[in-house]
Amino acid sequence: MSEKNRDGKRSARERMLEERAAEEAKARRNKKLIVGGSVLAVIVVAAVVGVVVQNNRSKPDTPVAAPAGTIGDKNLVIPVGSANAPSTLTVYEDPRCPACGTFEREFGPTIDQLEDQGKLFLNYHIVSFIDRAVAGKGSRYGANALGCAQDAGHFRDFHDVLYRNQPDETNDAFGNKDTLIALSKQVPGLDTPTFQACVNDNKFSGWVSAVQQDFDKSSFKSTPTVLLNGQPVYPKNGTEEITPENLVKWVDAANQGKPLGTPGTNGQSAAPTSTASESNNPSPGPNG
Repeated sequence: MSEKNRDGKRSARERMLEERAAEEAKARRNKKLIVGGSVLAVIVVAAVVGVVVQNNRSKPDTPVAAPAGTIGDKNLVIPVGSANAPSTLTVYEDPRCPACGTFEREFGPTIDQLEDQGKLFLNYHIVSFIDRAVAGKGSRYGANALGCAQDAGHFRDFHDVLYRNQPDETNDAFGNKDTLIALSKQVPGLDTPTFQACVNDNKFSGWVSAVQQDFDKSSFKSTPTVLLNGQPVYPKNGTEEITPENLVKWVDAANQGKPLGTPGTNGQSAAPTSTASESNNPSPGPNG
């Protein structure tokens, strides 16, 4: 590998780590503001706070409708690849998360290859918390559009298109449903009246809320959170930094002596008969 390529990959990883650090710092600041505001509100207008709390408690914990083929408790997980692959990569992502975009652009091709080889089963949790901190609806609308793509059997391709065309975090381009529909034209067979109606009607909004509620209850508070067979591997696996080469090495080591899964149809997920291979609230790791 040339020095230029090494520098380029190192710079990409450094940007990814910097973006995640900035996101975590923002989340901590927002948490402090929310806690402080809540205390003040209790002192000044306790009755109003009581109404807000009661309304939040009344929100359903289960989605009204979930995309076809979703798995796990309450059907909150989007599966990609072969369910009988020997290893599972669990990924928590927000469509507006810049560190997620950097992660997908650097690791997406490697992950897709591992899926297609029957080495890796992907479990995606599409969360939407950035809308709380940055004005807009791009996280929620983007998550719903990904649910619509899953419902149509084109999740992986649309997921890859979405992250390749991700705007800056403060640019709420994904909050425009026309933008999401326009991007679907890059996925053969996805741009149909059914998909357009699903996006425009925000069909899976209840499911999007349920996925986020599940994330709120978990030990994970930032994205991307990436687990290989339940163990955190982002930004490091133990003392080793994550790179595409290391990810392949870790998967191959975990799969040693195990049969590969049956390669699927290029990552497109029809409704599987298996259940999720991981829980919605896995054990906390060092990056949780």
